[in-house]
Amino acid sequence: MIKLRENKESTHHKPIKVANLPSKVYISLSQHFGAACEPKVSVGDEVKTGQLIGSLDKGLFSPVHSSVSGKVIAIQDCPHPSLGKAKAVVIENDNTDSKINESLKTEQEVNNLSVEQLRKIIFDAGVVGLGGAAFPAHVKLTPPKKIDSFILNGAECEPYLTNDFVLMKQKAGGILEGAKIVLKILGDPQCYIAIEDNKPEAIKIMWELIKDTNFKLKVLKSSYPQGGEKQLTKSVLNREVPSGGLPFDIGVVVHNVGTVFAIYEAVYKSKPLYEKVVTLTGSCLANPQNLLVRIGTTVRDLLDNCGSFKNEPAKIVFGGPMMGTAQFTLDVPVIKSTTGIIFFSKNELTNREDRVCCRCGRCVDVCPVKIMPAFITMATERDKFEVAKSYDVMDCIECGLCSYVCPARRDLVGLIKYAKSRIKNK
Repeated sequence: MIKLRENKESTHHKPIKVANLPSKVYISLSQHFGAACEPKVSVGDEVKTGQLIGSLDKGLFSPVHSSVSGKVIAIQDCPHPSLGKAKAVVIENDNTDSKINESLKTEQEVNNLSVEQLRKIIFDAGVVGLGGAAFPAHVKLTPPKKIDSFILNGAECEPYLTNDFVLMKQKAGGILEGAKIVLKILGDPQCYIAIEDNKPEAIKIMWELIKDTNFKLKVLKSSYPQGGEKQLTKSVLNREVPSGGLPFDIGVVVHNVGTVFAIYEAVYKSKPLYEKVVTLTGSCLANPQNLLVRIGTTVRDLLDNCGSFKNEPAKIVFGGPMMGTAQFTLDVPVIKSTTGIIFFSKNELTNREDRVCCRCGRCVDVCPVKIMPAFITMATERDKFEVAKSYDVMDCIECGLCSYVCPARRDLVGLIKYAKSRIKNK
């Protein structure tokens, strides 16, 4: 792990602002790890905010809900921030924001719910991992092994992003209530709250709330990619997740603070996951913001909340600058896994070149999962995917550090992603 320039100063002091509702939303049926949902509405149907619009009968998936009330005007392929295009339900907003089945539960009512009931509520609400992976939360909360440690991930190690930080500052109570729900489901393991030391305000707020509880606060040195669940498990517990394994293999579950807050809202407020906090930032924006955004809102519509461009962006990235995905249009919508949208100017970009590896070994030195990016990418360039697999390419977390340090400016992480996709689809 290494220290990166953080570039969080534009939004770390900005409170969460509720984004304007768009005239239309484009709600992708592929917003989670697993199979895409099938539409459960038809063109012409009237829907309410929070209404189920996508699901499956079986398999690994998470339900999808409407983020506005209005009329379904199309079900068609639309831009998608990571897939390029995917089937989406297009809903014309009627501007009433009429909600379905949202009701408050008391603490006693929540305490009376069984573990099975809690898991079902989380599933029905469509909660997925909001740190970027979008793995269905109900599956992660059904581990095949006994769990002795739960890590609440507030590291937020990607540069530019502050959505988790402001959520911890403003919604710490809800986050901790969500953590209690997770602990009940997992059989009351020890809870660790992990926050990097560049977030002193969040650390102070969390400490005041947990100082008389059994929760443990772990303040970590700011570095990248600290927020990866395997890296966080090592930093907090000094346990190594085995190659090809997951944290639950060593008795650990990790959830992002945004995910746990969504669990709190699902259980206490009967609220499906149809909105989330997203950081809009970058040198091109006149007024960067942390916005509470309805799922399916396009970048074009979100820009109304941030003023005009100071200069025309040369690159727009969904996610952080290290692991994010560049976009080809302003009409791409926010999905559940969207953490930030960054607008880069031309002078901030670095050109990648198809140059020969100089065998310096820097990519190996910085790799957080201890694989050999140089050898993997040389094999990939020669279509030798079995060789790439033999170098544990599937363990790559796609953090981008190898490309970041490469003196030859090779697109190592791009080649690794390509190798992984070829191996998966073989």
